[in-house]
Amino acid sequence: MVMLFAEVYTDGSCHTQKCNGAWASVILIDNQKIILSGTEIETTHNRMELLAVINSIKHVTQNFPAIKDIKVISDSQYVIGLIDRKFKFIKSNYKTKAGIDIRNVDLVKELLALLTFVSVAFVKIKAHQKPNSIINYNIEVDKLSRQLVREGSNKK
Repeated sequence: MVMLFAEVYTDGSCHTQKCNGAWASVILIDNQKIILSGTEIETTHNRMELLAVINSIKHVTQNFPAIKDIKVISDSQYVIGLIDRKFKFIKSNYKTKAGIDIRNVDLVKELLALLTFVSVAFVKIKAHQKPNSIINYNIEVDKLSRQLVREGSNKK
């Protein structure tokens, strides 16, 4: 039996004044390239980064159940850093020292729950890279998420 592997590039973007955002991902499985994206209103940049990862993992696990290993490539230090703080969040019941919920508690819990069902390796990549001769899907998802934010901002 051949074990499939998924490589996922994610990005999120948000218009800080209008609070509308978008996320995008490119999922590479075998010779397939799958593009996912979405938009939200009344949101933040970090929520969009989280939704890109969450929706990508969900897509892979729901549509490719044989895949047990996913590599997520993200330019979000926020998302990558969350994974390192998993046990701290659990120990504190997802509360800050002041006793209030951590930011984006709903999405953080959802992401960490997903990681119990599939092995995900997170790789931090430099943001806003310049195009060159090497295919860089991070540039593609960055452009797509920013384009969706611009389109949403123009509607208001």
